[in-house]
Amino acid sequence: MTDLDTFRAETRAWLETNCPAEMRTPMQGDEDNFWGGRNAKFASEAQKVWFERMRDKGWTVPDWPTQYGGGGLDGARHKILREEMAAIGGRSPLSSFGIWMLGPALLKYGNEQQKAEHLPKIARGEIRWCQGYSEPNAGSDLASLQTRAESDGDDFIINGSKIWTSYANYADWIFCLVRTDPTAKKHDGISFILFDMTSKGVTTKPILLISGKSPFCETFFDNVRVPKSHVVGTINRGWDVAKYLLQHERAMISGMGGRDGGRPLGQVAADSLGTDEKGRLDDPILRGQIATFDVDEAALACAAERAVDLAKAGQLHPAFSSAMKYYGTELNKRRHEILMSAGGIDALEWESERSQEGARARAWLRTKANSIEGGTSEVMLGIVAKRILDLPGA
Repeated sequence: MTDLDTFRAETRAWLETNCPAEMRTPMQGDEDNFWGGRNAKFASEAQKVWFERMRDKGWTVPDWPTQYGGGGLDGARHKILREEMAAIGGRSPLSSFGIWMLGPALLKYGNEQQKAEHLPKIARGEIRWCQGYSEPNAGSDLASLQTRAESDGDDFIINGSKIWTSYANYADWIFCLVRTDPTAKKHDGISFILFDMTSKGVTTKPILLISGKSPFCETFFDNVRVPKSHVVGTINRGWDVAKYLLQHERAMISGMGGRDGGRPLGQVAADSLGTDEKGRLDDPILRGQIATFDVDEAALACAAERAVDLAKAGQLHPAFSSAMKYYGTELNKRRHEILMSAGGIDALEWESERSQEGARARAWLRTKANSIEGGTSEVMLGIVAKRILDLPGA
């Protein structure tokens, strides 16, 4: 056996022994995610056991360096771990904006003190992070943000507001874009800064969506004092950090286009519509739509694996995440349109126990935001046209 074969066998055996059966079933909702943080609560004993075992193994962040709480796996071994996790249907032990977005940015732009302070806490699920990017007048045109950070000795005094701040009401810390030089061009004079959400002057207000639920908040800063040492990278060069982090955010969002261990659409539709004498879904038009969707879903999965391999080799185009984000979010919207079609009139129920409190309809409505958050589909297509296809006039 090669070293990789040995690692695969050992990984498979470890997962079989250590992953509880309850953690091998598809997630049914956000409550099945463990987000960590100062006030974290486990949904079950199995969730707690699974998280702690993976944390102690360094596999909440398998490819991070071991000195920061990671598993230290190279690209090939990390891929094997993902494959073996998928083979048993293992749930992610920890959901975290710190893992998906801030961590990669800190690894690239953070100084050693910042890495040592924040990365291990992210890996251990001790701090829950939120993202302070969009503002009421700075959405797709993010660089026109107006939240200001004015110098006061060794500190900045921050005033302004952010919007669509996911889970801000639960977060412990925020990574935030602020304007530190209002006289500079809009892409300049921006800094990327970290601070505690319990700081004096920070308040949040949840935003309700048409789905009846929402992870989003408005976040307000009123003379919030933050040490300048909390700036990641160079003061006034925060746009560099922001763009790099957005690549990881868009790659993360694109993942919602995949099934992630859930039941195939054909099986879900058959529950409502039944099957014909050949065991096929008893609706030929919907059957064709699902077949087309399944092909596109497989294409997304292949593209995601290719992106990982290219990234590890240092060959991934920076704008590829925009293509993935567009494809993944539009695919997720299609999935839920099909689920609504498959459910017929029952899928429109909102409160009935039979529809799990309108779970299908609420999820369908929630997907309408997928092609807005993290950069609109129009912005993503513009980036692809300009930076990948090099189209005239783009």
